[in-house]
Amino acid sequence: MSVGIVLVSHSAQLAAGVLEVAQQMAPGVRIVAAGGMEDGGIGTSFDTITAAVQQADDGDGDGVVLLYDLGSGYLTTETAVEFLEPELGERVTIVDTPFVEGAVSAALTASFGADRKAVVSAALEARTANGPGGVRSVDEM
Repeated sequence: MSVGIVLVSHSAQLAAGVLEVAQQMAPGVRIVAAGGMEDGGIGTSFDTITAAVQQADDGDGDGVVLLYDLGSGYLTTETAVEFLEPELGERVTIVDTPFVEGAVSAALTASFGADRKAVVSAALEARTANGPGGVRSVDEM
């Protein structure tokens, strides 16, 4: 049993780039890029996301974790999940996390055979995993 990951981005190139990084770090994980519109333009596609979820799911019950790049990507992602067959939709979790960091954390955790809850937890922890560098608040300026 394993968890699949879908990377939803407004840009096919961005999704492919994050996919490349995540696959290099976790080569055995099913990760699918769902970026851009069918015509190659910028945006998110209901059909592309739906197909990616179906491709990422291996049918064993562990399900799929979806990560998205920008807030409006959530809307398309949520709609796509709502239209999935109920058995699959129940095994899908959409995660609000930094796109690159969340994808890498989720992929690494999935590569160790973790369940969906642990993969989601790892993706969420990526929000604060940037180490000591950079400002975290305008109060620090």
